[in-house]
Amino acid sequence: MLETHPRRELRISSMRDKVTPAEWQARVDTAAAYRLVALYGMDDMGANHISTRVPGEGHNFLINPYGMMYDEITASSLIKIDAEGNVLGKPDYGDFDFGINRAGFVIHSAIHMAREDAACVIHTHTWPGMAISSLECGLLPLTQTAMRFAKVRYHDFNSVVLDLSERERLVRDLGDGNTMVLRNHGLLVTGNTVAEAFNWLHRMEKSCMAQLAAMACNSPMQGVSPEVVEKTWLAFQPQTRRPYGVMEWPALLRQLDRKNPGYDV
Repeated sequence: MLETHPRRELRISSMRDKVTPAEWQARVDTAAAYRLVALYGMDDMGANHISTRVPGEGHNFLINPYGMMYDEITASSLIKIDAEGNVLGKPDYGDFDFGINRAGFVIHSAIHMAREDAACVIHTHTWPGMAISSLECGLLPLTQTAMRFAKVRYHDFNSVVLDLSERERLVRDLGDGNTMVLRNHGLLVTGNTVAEAFNWLHRMEKSCMAQLAAMACNSPMQGVSPEVVEKTWLAFQPQTRRPYGVMEWPALLRQLDRKNPGYDV
C-alpha cells in the first residue's frame, strides 16, 4: 500500500505591521524577484536563494523559508536573519514551521557582510548555468550580451557550501564583481537593488543559453577581437549607462500582477 501524506494548509500571517516601511518594500521586491525567477524558468523547486539586505539594519537580510516554492513566496513569508544565522523575524506558517537552508545562509551572509553595495544576492542552479559551470572554458564573450560578462569571476567547487570557512574563498573570488560562475555548481549575481540583481541574472542566463546553443551546432564559432570585447564590456559599465533594472522593473511587476499576483502580501 502506498504511503500517503496528509495535505497541510499553508497559512502565512502578515508581517506588514511588524516591520518598518523600508523593510516591507524590501520584502515586496524580494518576493517579486522569487516569482519572476520562477516565471522565467530559473528556479529549482525550493532550492537556491535570493537574499536582500534589510535597509538600515547592518548585515541583517531576508531569505526564503526552506520548503516553499519560488512561485508562492510572498513579502510576509520571507525570514529575516543576521550574519550569524539567527532568526530575527518570521511569520506564523500555519501547519508548517519553515527554517532556513544552511548552504544558502553561508553563501549569502558572506557576500552581504563583505560587500556593502551587494544589497541583493541571487544564486541559481539552472541547467544552462550548471552546464557552463562545468565547462573548462567557462562563459565566453561570444555575443554582445555575453560581452557584458567578459570579466566574470569564478569560484572552484569545494563540495556543498556548509562550512563557514568557505565564506573567505567566496568573497575573495567575487572581489568587486557582480557576477560569478560557481564551478560545477551554478551562477551567482549581486546588485545594488533587487531590480539590478534580477537584470544581471536574466542576461547572464541568456548568455549561457546562447553559448550552449552555438556550441551544440558543432560548427566553427565567430570570434570577436579582444579590443572589441573590451569596448563592448565598457559600454555596459555604470559610468556609461543607467543603472540596470531601473527601466524594466515596473514592467516586470505589472507582468507579475497579470500572471502571478499576490507576492505583495
